[in-house]
Formats: sequence, C-alpha cells, structure tokens
Amino acid sequence: MSNLASFPAVELTLWLLAAFSVATWALILIKSTQHIRAARSNRKFAKQFWAAGNLQSAADIKVSDSALSRVAASGFAALRGPAQASGEHDLEHSWDRHELLERNLRQQVKRERRTLDAGTAILASVGSTAPFVGLFGTVWGIMHAMSDISKLGNASIDVVAGPIGEALIATGIGIAVAIPAVLAYNFFVRRLKAVAADLEDFAHDFLNLAQRATYRVETGLRPVDLHRDKHSHGERSRDFDRSPAIAQAQT
Repeated sequence: MSNLASFPAVELTLWLLAAFSVATWALILIKSTQHIRAARSNRKFAKQFWAAGNLQSAADIKVSDSALSRVAASGFAALRGPAQASGEHDLEHSWDRHELLERNLRQQVKRERRTLDAGTAILASVGSTAPFVGLFGTVWGIMHAMSDISKLGNASIDVVAGPIGEALIATGIGIAVAIPAVLAYNFFVRRLKAVAADLEDFAHDFLNLAQRATYRVETGLRPVDLHRDKHSHGERSRDFDRSPAIAQAQT
C-alpha cells in the first residue's frame, strides 16, 4: 500500500482533467464559430433562393458555403441528371427522377447533420467521465492520507491535511470540467435539432417545387433564355404562317 500511495496519481489526474478542460473549451469555441457561420450563410442563401422567380432561376444561384446551398445543389444535380436510360436494368439506373431527388436530398441532409454533430460526442464523454476522474484522484488522495497515518501513527491535522486537500481539489476540478462540457453538449444538441429541422423543411419544400416543375431543370439555361426562345419560336410561327405556300393555300 505504501508503494501505491507514493504513486503520483493525483497529479496525473489533475493533468488529465486539465487536458479535458482544454479540449472542452476548444470544442466550444470551434462549434460556436461553426454554428454562427452556418446560420449566417443559411439565412443569406435562403433569402436568395426564395427571391428567385422560379426553380430555374434558383438553379443559377452560385453554390455557397452553407448547408442549405449544398442541399439545393444535390437536388439540382438530381434534376439535371439524365432520366432512366433505356436498356439499363442495374441498381444504379433503377431510380426514377422523383426517387432520385428524394434520395439525394435525404442523403445530403444526413451529411450536414454529421458535419454539425462532429465533436459533440467528445463533449458528452468529458461531461460524463470528468467527475469520475476527479473521484479517482480523491480516492487516491485518501489512500495517501491513510498511508501517512499508518506510517506515523498519528492522525493529526498536519498529517492528513495535505493528502485530503489534494483529494478535494481533484474532486472540485473534475466537477468544474464536467459542467461546461455538459452545458455545451446540451446547447449544441438543441442547435443541431433546430438546424436539422430547417434542412428537412427546406428539402420538403424543394421536393414540392421540383414536382411543380415536372422534375426538370435545364443545365446553364437562364430565364431570359427561356423567354428569348419562346419569343423566337413565336416569330418563327408567324413567319411560317406568312409563307407563300400557306398564303396560296389559304386563298
């Protein structure tokens, strides 16, 4: 027992708790920055998307560093893709356009959730284990105090004050490390649920808009081009009506 009590377990426990604390506050800073940037970029893209005249105009919006933009890009990729090829019967070509769009949107939402969820498991681990790490240091400090009492045969305050003080410090630091980790974990989990709900709502709205557009978005075609093509088609129709052969047939 004397050899065990002389092992610097309390000091190692304090260093481990210090590492936990550094990791916790680093993750809090990183995740806070991530969520702030994500909220700002999502608001910006949502404003541009819903201000577009139609789905074709929205397809021409430049892809930005936002979750909504990437979800929309995955949807437009499915709409721009070729329809099910004739003669292709493998699993890769077994999706119709609606199923392919729904699959792309669902997978992209899951990817965005995994990105936002990264690091929260570490916060949960620190919050659940830090008090027990501090308690381990407490137990070792008490063992050290008992060892000193047995060696000196004296249980005065001078003998037990040092080891017991170290034990209490380890317990307090363990709790102090766990509290910010637990609070941060709960906060980021709530934020993740809110962002995931927004992404799912956007994906559902995108699916409805694509259904109205008959699941078709042309590549590199702008609304002005559609208007120009329609106008030119009308002129060609009028020219055709005014052709000599038609005029002669009408007379």
